[in-house]
Amino acid sequence: MNSFMSWVGGKKALREEIVRRFPLNYERYIEVFGGGGWVLFHKPPGRDFEVYNDFNSLLANLYRCVHDCDGELIESLRYVLNAREDFELVKQALARDSPADSVQRATWFYQLIRYSYASALTSYGSRPHDIRADFPLIEQCHRRLKDVVVENKDFESLIRQYDRLESFFYCDPTYHDTEGYYQNIGEDGFAEKDHIRLRDTLLSIAGKFLLSYNDDAFIRTLYNIPGIWIEEVTRLNNIWQRYDPNCQFAELLIANYDTQERARVNAQLTLFNSEHETGGKDDEIH
Repeated sequence: MNSFMSWVGGKKALREEIVRRFPLNYERYIEVFGGGGWVLFHKPPGRDFEVYNDFNSLLANLYRCVHDCDGELIESLRYVLNAREDFELVKQALARDSPADSVQRATWFYQLIRYSYASALTSYGSRPHDIRADFPLIEQCHRRLKDVVVENKDFESLIRQYDRLESFFYCDPTYHDTEGYYQNIGEDGFAEKDHIRLRDTLLSIAGKFLLSYNDDAFIRTLYNIPGIWIEEVTRLNNIWQRYDPNCQFAELLIANYDTQERARVNAQLTLFNSEHETGGKDDEIH
């Protein structure tokens, strides 16, 4: 299923490739840098314990409102305006750290996401969008999130809290050398020391991790460590699509386990089922 929102750096274009590389066995799924939640919503719900986390308090509050009080949020969104003046008023209210209740803040924040240019929250997008068309998806995401824990923690604190042998952490941090694109309302930025701190935290866990990054020399050097898998993948470059529809963006998937184990098992099962249906090679000869 789709997320109810777009987000800078969202993984809509890469979600299938990421889920294919999930480990075979885990009991806890923790999305450390939740953002738009595209991987969480694409991931089939199962018996695993699930956590959505984001350090952006406005984003975590929006997810809590979708989780706990979607009806109130939808009713509040029913009356928002797609207008530059309203956009600027809402943006100023959130920047002042308004004492408004959680539903009102979630309403304002979702309004900024939907009506800003490229969902960057900074400038009015000047594009038509009927926010009421989002209501069925918000309700669907509310049902999907019913058993998901929503957290608002620093990544290191979160990983330490939920780390177990059976834990699996999917991490989609701010990409290196692109930090300026993520200076949104409610975010303090992600410095180079944080990239190093994330690496050090992940290398010390008992569980498994899958990390998505831009293909960057600093990141390659940071994770050039025995026992760490680094795989190159590409996706459509959304920023340049209007100029070159086939333009690709290079990314890295980094893990502390073999990311192809699921694909190999699925291939073996497919081969087994195929031979079973035809009676196997020996039966074909006879």
